[in-house]
Amino acid sequence: MNIHVTETVLRDANQSLIATRMPLKDFEGILDALDQAGYASLECWGGATFDACLRYLDEDPWQRLRTIRAHVKNTKLQMLLRGQNLLGYRHYPDDIVRRFVRKSVENGIDVIRIFDALNDLRNIEVAVDEALQAGAQVQGALCYTTSPIHTLDSFVQLGRRLEALGCQSVCIKDMAGIMTPQVAYDLVSALRQNIKLPIVVHTHCTTGLGPMTLLKAAEAGADTIDCAISCFSGGTSQPATESMHYALKEMGIDTGLREDVLKQINDHFKPVRARALDSGLLNPIVLGTETDALVYQIPGGMLSNLVAQLTAQNALDRLPEVLEETPRVRRDLGYPPLVTPSSQMVGVQAVANVLAGARYKNISKEIRAYLRGEYGQAPGAVDEALRRQVLGDEPVIQGRFADTLQPAYEASKAEIGDLARCEEDVLSFALFPVVAEKFFENRLEKESHTVTYSIRKV
Repeated sequence: MNIHVTETVLRDANQSLIATRMPLKDFEGILDALDQAGYASLECWGGATFDACLRYLDEDPWQRLRTIRAHVKNTKLQMLLRGQNLLGYRHYPDDIVRRFVRKSVENGIDVIRIFDALNDLRNIEVAVDEALQAGAQVQGALCYTTSPIHTLDSFVQLGRRLEALGCQSVCIKDMAGIMTPQVAYDLVSALRQNIKLPIVVHTHCTTGLGPMTLLKAAEAGADTIDCAISCFSGGTSQPATESMHYALKEMGIDTGLREDVLKQINDHFKPVRARALDSGLLNPIVLGTETDALVYQIPGGMLSNLVAQLTAQNALDRLPEVLEETPRVRRDLGYPPLVTPSSQMVGVQAVANVLAGARYKNISKEIRAYLRGEYGQAPGAVDEALRRQVLGDEPVIQGRFADTLQPAYEASKAEIGDLARCEEDVLSFALFPVVAEKFFENRLEKESHTVTYSIRKV
């Protein structure tokens, strides 16, 4: 018996523990080893990496991907895509979605894990179709959560619908680490009985359940599990690659991983982790086990960002109140799974409610858009009093919101003008206009300084 392993250190572990602040220079030197370890894939792009590269790291995310691809010849490169949200925090027109997906594949992506935060599959149809046409392997994800309306049968039905869409594998995406071992066993077993696709299991160690959950998923016949190299594992990250490998090996399950290469990879990232701890980028809070997450369900990336947000406002002592308010906001919004972008919306609103001392005194534009139906259909019933407070008599969108959006690529191209040098630049601008434009201006300024220096040197 065997099982495949996807390594997350370059994306989700990075995102969950240090808010996606790992620059290319911290891992470029170990890419060749990562390629030789025996992983099924390297999750290295998508999620928050794109935004973080432009906003915080002064890196072109497309060039980062091309650099990774230049080193990684034998292992599939994987990304996380938020369906119609792509890598941003709102819905984009279909022309942007199709161009972005195609360019992601052209620049080196092999596997695209596609999900919608509300499990509204209307919002992933275009991305799935374009990814299949571009030749990528499409992994449809169902966002796991618990609520009165989320049941084993509802997730099985989602799996069937993902298979019908043409997805080539199905991922159980447990972003908050709240899936218990028994539920993992039951859900993997039920999916195996109802669909013919390979099953991937993704979880976090936030609640301490992660390793046990993956072991039970493996027992039930999961085909692939997500792990993080040990020094970037645990806490709000994934279970440790090496530990899972050793445990599975004793159970007679072959991961195909090379232990000597895993040690080399871990030794490389140890000083990266140490620097993150010394600088405060890696907050010890996210390294612990938080069983209260079984109640408030906050995923790793969301928790680290909440900590950062409250710290910036000198209000970290209010974190327990925010954690208690989060499930109340989620209930009011119809129990959306807490995954980007809904996790950010719920988290920001919970912070606003706590710091203002009054619930919904301040409403974010994202919550307003959510209540209008711009993000899709809420899984459950939204609190109608809240909706009336925010929208009044304004009608709620019933169809797919992207159908109301005009094509945007040509307009974005015209607006950014000569600052964009290729289609990838235009797409960066379409997703993050203000951040991308500033990045392009800085790029031009650095190049002009380099030219001036070269002339003086001559």
